[in-house]
Parts: sequence; structure tokens; C-alpha cells
Amino acid sequence: MSKLNLNQSLIDKARSSARNIAEEVQRFVDEHTTVAVERTILRLYGVDGTDEIGTPLPNIIIDNLKKAGGLSAGIAYFMANAVLNTHLNPQEIGEKIAAGELDITKLPLKPEAEIKAKAEEMARSSVERVKKNRARRDEYLSTLGEGPRPYLYVIVATGNIYEDIIQAQAAARQGADIIAVIRTTGQSLLDYVPYGATTEGFGGTYATQENFRIMRKALDEVGEEVGRYIRLCNYCSGLCMPEIAAMGALERLDVMLNDALYGILFRDINMQRTFVDQFFSRTINGFAGVIINTGEDNYLTTADAVEEAHTVLASQFMNEQLALKAGLPEEQMGLGHAFEMDPNIENGFLMELAQAQMAREIFPKAPLKYMPPTKFMTGNIFKGHLQDALFNMISIWTHQGLQLLGMMTEAIHTPFMSDRALSIENARYIFNNMRNIGDEVEFKEGGMIQTRAAETLQKAADMLAQIEEEGLFATIEQGKFGGVKRSRTGGKGLDGVVMKDEKYINPFIPLMLNIELTRSKSPASEESGCQSAGKSSMDSTNIQRESKLPLNEVSFNK
Repeated sequence: MSKLNLNQSLIDKARSSARNIAEEVQRFVDEHTTVAVERTILRLYGVDGTDEIGTPLPNIIIDNLKKAGGLSAGIAYFMANAVLNTHLNPQEIGEKIAAGELDITKLPLKPEAEIKAKAEEMARSSVERVKKNRARRDEYLSTLGEGPRPYLYVIVATGNIYEDIIQAQAAARQGADIIAVIRTTGQSLLDYVPYGATTEGFGGTYATQENFRIMRKALDEVGEEVGRYIRLCNYCSGLCMPEIAAMGALERLDVMLNDALYGILFRDINMQRTFVDQFFSRTINGFAGVIINTGEDNYLTTADAVEEAHTVLASQFMNEQLALKAGLPEEQMGLGHAFEMDPNIENGFLMELAQAQMAREIFPKAPLKYMPPTKFMTGNIFKGHLQDALFNMISIWTHQGLQLLGMMTEAIHTPFMSDRALSIENARYIFNNMRNIGDEVEFKEGGMIQTRAAETLQKAADMLAQIEEEGLFATIEQGKFGGVKRSRTGGKGLDGVVMKDEKYINPFIPLMLNIELTRSKSPASEESGCQSAGKSSMDSTNIQRESKLPLNEVSFNK
């Protein structure tokens, strides 16, 4: 029952608009692939390593395929055909390509049915590995157990994976449930994934598969010591979004920051590129049992949290529907929001409480990710500690899922181990003493909290109706999220987008979604003369709506 007395018909209307927006984006996604998607397929096929100058093999192979004009058919098509012709495995074929000894686009083509069968057969081993990782997590959770929600979520960011281990294990012993290894500054803009264990980074540590493996092992060890499962978090946003999702699935990460809108607005990544990348990354995360974190909290670092709160809710509605398209269940949607109002506002706490309770009631199954105050942290550590305490109170009151703990030294330096210990102590004290306050306290009928929530919901529903009419890409161009404008043909990575042709194969999507993909022409593909790959979502029905997305507004590589 709603404590906020929210209008359910308005919630339904907002969700319907978000669903239509997601369907339109999905049509565009289904018709395109990217260099990152194709590199991800290679990684899932077991291709890894670098050449003699450190260039990752997946990059070398996909760059060669793109230059040869074969990207539109997808690497799975050519790699499966190469395996049939050479009887080598994908790693061996990749090494020959890197050495200049093989051009897989010039091999004789086997019958299409044989190629598709081989592509699927090759995919099954990594799919089974991910299944085993998920089963291993479930085993740990059933034997060791875990901390209560909200999970205490802290960061390590030394730049050195081995130093990160020391800090991460210390945090687990202090009571942390989730360890996020912050990525080094700028990695989201790299169109490749670095290789191996790394010991140098600025503001964080490189996300590599070896670093994932090392930290996973360390957290399993400390989890067995403290008697509860410790979750590992990293970032599959940026230009390598699906690649890092695949690496995380292979190494049993548990939480991934994953949001196309965040990359578009705050990293200037091309919107067409990142929506295609996001779909495959979320398909992988959903299959691997990974909780995604979305980036709505970031809007309030560039826009006013009082005036623009509805944009956070609107984005949450859209992220919910886009995630469902990728087969990601609500229980794995860490939809983001933040405690970011100016502490000098009168009754700001009540408005923050309304926002958090509203998110909890509208998305009851989602393990909401609640972000701490950062924008108005001043360096006054005593006031900062109080701001974090108020944040912790709202989190336990409204039953949040993942609580990124605030640090009293925010705006001063990367936190020391002692800062982290004080933050965990603060949260544990408040969570214990106020555990059931949300079950005991009701809100005044027609009072400030209910009124604030109703106004925010109405604005979000109106905004979603407008986006439904204009299209998401146009809305982003207008700067309606976070006050940041981005062009649909600008930003980084557009040259890595290509339209699929009729031979295109990605065997991992049907295997991970457990569906049979169908090929059908949408109105958009009829108009542009391209062949649709069919809806790669839980609903495989073709949507008969005119596309507003820019299928013909850019020149894609053919």
C-alpha cells in the first residue's frame, strides 16, 4: 500500500510511455552492431591476449574485419566459417590474423546452416562457464550468507590492484558488503580493454580481466574469513561497455555500473553507439545474475536536485524498460538516485525522503542504488559526517538496496582506510537503531512529503509523454537530462557503428535470453532498405510504429 498515496494510473501511464520509448530504441539497436559488440563476441569465444606491442587481439581482429567490409555480417559468421575451414580454435585463428598470416574474409564460405550451427556450438562453452559462476555465487550465498539490505557499498581507488586488495579486505572486515574498484580516470573513453594486472592508475585502477580475477579471489578469501559473501563491483560503461560486462561475467563480478545515458551525457559517447552497446551488455549482465547500477544520480551533479528531480524518475522508468528488453529482471535493476539537495534548503530532508520513498514504491522489486551527498560537501568533515548520517537515515527508512556510503572527506581527497571505517560505523549504527522505522511511520495525508512526491511523479509522466512523442534521441539533443546537450551524430565512437546485413549472427543473445530470434522487417528498415535482425527482447513481436530514430541521418560503414 502506498504511503505516499501515489496515483497508480499516472504510474501506469508513465510506464507505458517508457515502454514505447524503449521499443523505439530497441528497433534501432536490433538493426545495428558495433565494434565493441563484435569484440565482446570474440572475448566470449575465448580470444584474449595482445600482440607484441600490446594491442588486444580482439581489437586487431575486428579492425581487420571492418577494413575488409565484413563487419555488417558480424565476427561470429566469419569466425565460425574460419573454424570450419582451418580446424583451429578462435584463439589460434586470432593469433594468425594478428601475425598477418590469415584473412578470414577470404576463406571459402561453408553452407550458411553449418556456419550458424558452428557459431552456436562455439558459444555454448562460455555460456556454461557463466552459468557455473552464477551457481557458485548462489552456493556462497546459501552457505556463507550475506549482510542485510541496504548493502554497505564502498569504493577502493588506489590505482594498484594489489593495494586495492589490502583496502578491500580491510573494508570487508569492517562491515562492507560490496567493494567497488573505481576505474582509472578516462578508461571509459578507451576503445579497447587493457590487458593483465595493473599497478598504475589515476583516481582508480584499470578494469582488466586479470584484475577482476585477482580481486574476486581476494574477496572470496575474506568472505570465508568473515562469514558472508562479499560482492565485487566494477564499471561496464564507456566505449567498451559489453566487453567489460563479458569479462565480469567470466570472472564472477556481482555488480556493474551500466547506463548508456550516463556515458552520453557525462563522457560524450555517441548515443547511437552506446545504446547498441548497452543492450548486449545488459543481456550478459542479466544472464550472469549481475545487479546493474544506473547513473541517474549524476544528473543532480549538473542540475538542481529540487527543480530536476522528475528527470531522475523519468530516467528510472526508461532504464527499467530498456533493461527488460535485454532480459534483465527487476531484481537486478539497481536504479540510481541520490541525496543531492543543498543542505541549506528548509525541509530538504523531507523532500529527499519523498524522492526515496517514491522510488521504492514505484519500483518495489528493484535493489535501488542510493548515492551519497557529494555536490554540497565543503571539506568541513563534521558537517559532512552529519550530511552522511541524514542520508543513511533516509536509506534505512525507505528500504534502499545498495547504499554507497558517503565519506566525510569527500571534496578533500581519496578516502583513507580510517575514513572508510568511520563511514561504515556511521551507517551500521543508524541502520541498527532505525531498522524498522519505515514500517512504523506513516506520512501526513496531503502533507509536504505526499505533495512533493505527487508533483514529481506528475512532471516525470509529462516528460515521458513528451519523449514518447519526440523520440529519446531528440530529447537528449535538447539537454533535458542533467542540463547537458549531446548531438546524435557527435561524441565518441560513431565510426564504430554499422548496420547489420542478412547474414548477421550473434549466437549469445538467443542463448542468454533463451529465445528464438526471428527476422522481420520493421517500417524503419523497409524505408531504409536494410534488413532488420528482429526484436532481440523477451517480446519478439515486431512493433508497428514509425521510427523517429536516425537510421538515415548518418553515413554508416557498409
